[in-house]
Amino acid sequence: MNKELIEALNVLEKEKDISKEVILEAIENSLLTAYKVHFGKCDNVTISIDHQTGDYKILAEKEVVEIVEDKATQISLEDAYKISRKYQLGDLVSVEVKSKEFGRIATQNAKNIITQKIREEERRVLYDKYNGKAKDVVTGIVQRINDRNISINLGQVDALLNESEQVPGEKLLPNDRIKLYVTEVKDTSRGPKILVSRTHPELVKRLFESEVTEVKDGTVEIKSIAREAGSRTKMAVWSNNPDVDPVGACVGMNGVRVNTIVEELRGEKIDIINWDENPAILIENALSPAKVISVIADDDEKTAKVIVPDYQLSLAIGKEGQNARLAAKLTGFKIDIKSETQVRESGELDEYLMQGDYEEDADTEAADEDTFDYEEAYEETSDKEAEDMLNEEGDQE
Repeated sequence: MNKELIEALNVLEKEKDISKEVILEAIENSLLTAYKVHFGKCDNVTISIDHQTGDYKILAEKEVVEIVEDKATQISLEDAYKISRKYQLGDLVSVEVKSKEFGRIATQNAKNIITQKIREEERRVLYDKYNGKAKDVVTGIVQRINDRNISINLGQVDALLNESEQVPGEKLLPNDRIKLYVTEVKDTSRGPKILVSRTHPELVKRLFESEVTEVKDGTVEIKSIAREAGSRTKMAVWSNNPDVDPVGACVGMNGVRVNTIVEELRGEKIDIINWDENPAILIENALSPAKVISVIADDDEKTAKVIVPDYQLSLAIGKEGQNARLAAKLTGFKIDIKSETQVRESGELDEYLMQGDYEEDADTEAADEDTFDYEEAYEETSDKEAEDMLNEEGDQE
């Protein structure tokens, strides 16, 4: 070994973040192994390496004897005198061993040990790096589409986007640059196995954290997210500063902030509402853009009964029940939505009047200032579809 080796190790440490000290330790172990392979034992051997120059010494401690029976642990008095005339029978002598004395097999084994250690360190460094990105967002390039799974190049390693984590209808092509949420990092013998997702609700949250300063610094909190990837997301936000409008902060001037995220999600619609500790108000906000007349929420049972104007029923339920479904996921409540006429005909109006939560002349035309709907033309289901859905729910109960 020499200074050129040390320089090579310095480059390795800089470019691949592999510790020079770890590799030098591996070299020491490889020399010990080579000695053991050649001489049969290495208990009496010490190795010292100068970490600055790369010079090293292999010293074997041997006993001075008249007749040598074991070359690995004994030295003749005659040979000991060649080192120093002070040695006597029974003394221990440190004898330098040259690595060129090792046989071809021992040398090859030593090289294999060093190579294996370098590979192990490369895997460890990569695992530590990407394990630190678990539950976070990374940017990758679509590499290969294998059957139904997609390989994503993250720079130093490839990640796996399983079919179950792909957005329905999203067509990804080789060389597309996309953002992904890292769901898990596994340590394997072949290196880190990284699993990523395009459908996880946390992807939306992390995108807002990177795009909205107030979310990143904690001024605005994202309290809850409900997502149907590729179609629509509802997100409830709260401000820790009374002077900061949480919905406005997430939307940005002229919608620039939310538009950036919608573009990354390839057109997925995003509804942003104000969070409220009062479940009735939260549910009312969550059903936006539909207007609500009354909400009776049972916080213990996590159920809610909602009355909406007749002409708002289909909007409250949404196309194929999406608006009601997302509102339920967002709030954690099972929501029963009925029109004003349905409540009157079922005789449940008295219950709402007793609760004191029903206003017959509610101003349902007023704009709801507590919500932001990315796309004003919210897709509605037909009135007949809405009634059918409610009837089906009633039958199931």
